[in-house]
Amino acid sequence: MQYAEITGWGKYTPPATLTNDDLATFIETSDEWISSRTGIKERRISHINTAEMSTLAAKHALASAGIEADEIDLIIVATSCPDTLVPNTASRVQQLLGSNNAACFDLSSACTGFLYALQNATAQIRFGAAKKALVIGAERMSWFINWAKRDTAVLFGDGAGAVILEATDQPCGLLNAKLGCDSNARDILSINNFGTDMNRYVDPPSALDISFQGQDIFKRAVRGMGQATETVMQETGLSVDDIDLLVPHQANIRIIETLQSKLKLRDDQVMVNIQKYGNTSAATVPIALCEALEQGKVKAGDNIMSAAFGAGLTWGAAYIKWGSKVTPSREYVQQEQDAHNAKALLSVSIEHCLSKAE
Repeated sequence: MQYAEITGWGKYTPPATLTNDDLATFIETSDEWISSRTGIKERRISHINTAEMSTLAAKHALASAGIEADEIDLIIVATSCPDTLVPNTASRVQQLLGSNNAACFDLSSACTGFLYALQNATAQIRFGAAKKALVIGAERMSWFINWAKRDTAVLFGDGAGAVILEATDQPCGLLNAKLGCDSNARDILSINNFGTDMNRYVDPPSALDISFQGQDIFKRAVRGMGQATETVMQETGLSVDDIDLLVPHQANIRIIETLQSKLKLRDDQVMVNIQKYGNTSAATVPIALCEALEQGKVKAGDNIMSAAFGAGLTWGAAYIKWGSKVTPSREYVQQEQDAHNAKALLSVSIEHCLSKAE
């Protein structure tokens, strides 16, 4: 039987940082108000599009895996922020990478998108349809934000994370997942005036906005992530004592703490980086996974649980048995140059946010 081992990982987080204090200069809020309710201290704002962020994360992942772009035969980009609806963002990533042998598609499942994509790529490898897959979670959420609305402006940020999956005979990688959708409440989290649902012949497209009913989302997120995690643990025979690390969706620190409490996990068993990036939707899990590896939180053979919840209302949990590789095969040699180029446009990103608030 074929399994799909994670052999490479990489992330891209834009250099432009928008802090809570920055937001307080044009929204009636404060660092204390935001951080006490969400756990967020700052977020990143991107001056480049989703495909470019995806490509930078992918280049780091390819270097980490020690393989070339033309070896990839499947690219999945999980995103709610595609650069274009036609053609898909994944095809642009293929073009930028030179992965000419890869099948490409986008997957839209909001914050749960990376777990959906990871399961899909794993299934294709186990079925024999692919041998090496690139799975990316990338979002440019700042593009949709109404900067005059405090309840959503403080929550979201931009970024991308990627992993390389390779076929192996060793029982590792994604071994079990439970995915689902609570569509009866799909309207409590949505982006308005976007897509063919709007009547452009009667009402011209207006400013984009995020509809967000926080209290109801919180309750459903806790329930969905918790039940999915319990199901995966039951199906795999895992106990709480078997979990080495939980990598949850980074939407709200209270949701993370509630899930942690349900699973009775210690603080050192839970990966948290929401304070630095806010909610980057489908990018939160792969970015957090990358940082867990960078910080030495992942060991060979570890049992890793991940859970997420997003618009739709999609939910899911996944059990990953980590393989033998915990350090990159090589570093991405263009990292410093990319960072330098991005910093040159830092002021453009901040000015964009401020102009949106005027």
